[in-house]
Amino acid sequence: MIYLILFILSFSLTYFIKEYAIKKSLVATVNERSSHSVPTPHGGGIAVSLTWFIGLIYLYMNDQMDPTLFYALLVGVVISFVSFFDDIHELSAKLRLIVQAIVAFGGLYFLDGFESLDLFVFSIENQIVTNIFAFIMIIWFINLYNFLDGINGYAGSEAVFLALAAFVLFGGNHFLVLVVAILGFLYWNYNKAKIFMGDVGSTLLGYNVAVFTLYYANQEASHFWIWIILFSLFWFDATVTLIRRKLHGEKLSQAHKKHAYQRLTQAGWSHVKVTNYAMTMNLVLFGIVYCISNLLMAFVCSLIILILTMLFIDRKKDFV
Repeated sequence: MIYLILFILSFSLTYFIKEYAIKKSLVATVNERSSHSVPTPHGGGIAVSLTWFIGLIYLYMNDQMDPTLFYALLVGVVISFVSFFDDIHELSAKLRLIVQAIVAFGGLYFLDGFESLDLFVFSIENQIVTNIFAFIMIIWFINLYNFLDGINGYAGSEAVFLALAAFVLFGGNHFLVLVVAILGFLYWNYNKAKIFMGDVGSTLLGYNVAVFTLYYANQEASHFWIWIILFSLFWFDATVTLIRRKLHGEKLSQAHKKHAYQRLTQAGWSHVKVTNYAMTMNLVLFGIVYCISNLLMAFVCSLIILILTMLFIDRKKDFV
């Protein structure tokens, strides 16, 4: 029953935020980085965030959630709150980075740090090294999820996939809370989007993925690679695009439309087609994790598929 209530809450909040944004002309303007052509209300991530945190508190108060994970995820309130103002006033990159660093530190504090980084042939146990790695990873996940929130349904459907896949593999009612919180928003965003998520939602989702990765890796070191494979469609695109832009001598702070999903839309694919293609790829990645017990082999297989996919996209639209 609680999940139905949370879905209705997310659905209703998204609708009211959409109507308010239209009334107050709070719309995402079209610029050189945009993949949309019509000014559209943003801030739908507020509904996702509120529903998510209400659901988390409910689970915690009913002893359905590990306090360690609860408090680490609750730190996400900070990134959502600041990103809300960033959506409205466009805060400086320096201030956003400072906030992200504070959030990363807070998340690691409640997780009791990152215990061990499993590199297949050996493990890094040095807590200084592992925590510096985890700190950087949290900040990168926050930003890359924000980078890849650019077309209808893309960021939201990725979160639904990750939550459902994780529920199958690990269990945990917090994943179901995330699913319904996103689905209520996705109704208004998936096809011919009537509202966008905004930074308030995308940065929170990136933070959540990072926390889940570290929390489950602390339970079992090999779980780190399960999350890396499941999330590989996003981090691979964001990381490879960043490296390629650097090699091309581009200013990395400059707006661009060179992510794989953006180049597919430039090649003539509709937003729905790109999102559906991404979900198909995610199902393949889940199949790899589910069927191949050797995680090194699973990771290699996922990389091969992602590289071939990137080559396919390069043929559709050059990286220029």
